[in-house]
Amino acid sequence: MTGTSTCIYHFLVLSWYIFLNYDIPVLGEDPQNSEIFLNGGPWKYLTFINMLLQVIFYGVACLEDVLKRIERKKSITFVTAFRDLLFTTLAFPISTFVFVTFWILFFYDQELLFPKDLDDVFPKWYLHATHTVVFPLSLTEVTLGPHSYPLRKTGLTILTAFSIAYLGRVLWIYSETGTWAYPVFAKLSPAGLAVFFSLIYPVAAGSYLLGEKLNHWKWGDKKQLREKRN
Repeated sequence: MTGTSTCIYHFLVLSWYIFLNYDIPVLGEDPQNSEIFLNGGPWKYLTFINMLLQVIFYGVACLEDVLKRIERKKSITFVTAFRDLLFTTLAFPISTFVFVTFWILFFYDQELLFPKDLDDVFPKWYLHATHTVVFPLSLTEVTLGPHSYPLRKTGLTILTAFSIAYLGRVLWIYSETGTWAYPVFAKLSPAGLAVFFSLIYPVAAGSYLLGEKLNHWKWGDKKQLREKRN
């Protein structure tokens, strides 16, 4: 894409995610649906945290697009670096993780993650918008331009810290309310939960490594990446 096309694309995707985030509290205002968001609100679900995360990332991407056109490149180094860090360590791996884990569990046993009585609350299009479309949008972002990855240790540390923070919130909500964010957790013993969490972390780490490999495959090593930016 050209610079203008990329700018338009980022704006359209940002608008799309803002719309989805606006729709979340609207769904919760319905008394029939409000019970879904009890004990932690919508932000107890990784899906909705990811929606907010995508708004932040595409907002920064749009800001960088605009600044590139009104400022010298050197003056937006910080914005570009923050955009890349946000995309590589969180926006891409979390959207990929949501896509992979949701659909694996959904097709294995829908009741473990998304009980069928929620079909009347979340339309099919919304289900796919928040769990399916997020992945191809992230893949598209990889192809638009090179993203500078941090040292792998740094990138995985940031992702791990995010994962621990989210898991801590899920456990805190359970300790305070006695209810789990996802039905699958209620079916597992403490040992089963430990095994489950230890098994899904490699999926998150693998999502990070996938983004790193795709970026390298598309744009080359760091030296080539710098040349492409210039």
